[in-house]
Amino acid sequence: IARRGDDLADDPEAEGVPTYDATGKTISQGWMDMHVHFREPGQEHKETIETGARAAAFGGFTAVACMPNTDPPIATRDVVEFVRKRAEGLVVDVHPIGTVSKRREGEELAEMADMAAGGAVAFSDDGSPVQHGGLMRRALEYARTLGTPVLGHEEDLTLNPHGHMNEGAVATRLGLPGIPGLAEEAMIARDALLAGFTGGHVHVCHISTAAAVDIVRRATARGVPLTAEACPHHWALTDEAVDASGYDTHTKMHPPLRTTADVQAIK
Repeated sequence: IARRGDDLADDPEAEGVPTYDATGKTISQGWMDMHVHFREPGQEHKETIETGARAAAFGGFTAVACMPNTDPPIATRDVVEFVRKRAEGLVVDVHPIGTVSKRREGEELAEMADMAAGGAVAFSDDGSPVQHGGLMRRALEYARTLGTPVLGHEEDLTLNPHGHMNEGAVATRLGLPGIPGLAEEAMIARDALLAGFTGGHVHVCHISTAAAVDIVRRATARGVPLTAEACPHHWALTDEAVDASGYDTHTKMHPPLRTTADVQAIK
């Protein structure tokens, strides 16, 4: 279709212009991926902000938010501004996420207000769950004043005995140590209570269990500022894929593939 004034034409005249038959296809606005892992700064041999942005554009994404598990982490204003500077002029908008704690160690709050002033759009310790409830409370209180969410890899590490897949029947059959859904659910329940108490916005990253979905649903019904995201593999595959694939490492992720009941709940 081509614009003619205020009308759209079914048979446009565009001599010499390449055309594409989009019959049966869907055209949408650009997508945003709010959880990407660009490896710059520190591990540019794996990914840079430019190559990550190019990959995003190729997949139809026009904006991304990059997690702070870089080296050094996005834990200070200068690193936030470095990311923004590196992203200038790219076809994809890149929004940096700052850390909750200094060095992602979970012991002392990072300078959240300073990072927000530098352009951080949210805060997260990413794959290092905030184990200290008091620290998480203070982070949410600061985040509320800044109007930014705190993104959580929700996992009580004391409940995870270094497992390799979902704790359940399949793991028992295969003789592999499991990661219990309880580790995720207990942390989400804690942060739902903290969000309700502080008014700070908690966003649950990669939710993976039916009970976790239920916790989020009940909390949001009470007006708690709690949101969640789900990954495609957590609604497309179950832990049976570990066995069926012959232990293919593509079936190993964190949080792990769960059960059929979990998949249905996420859908």
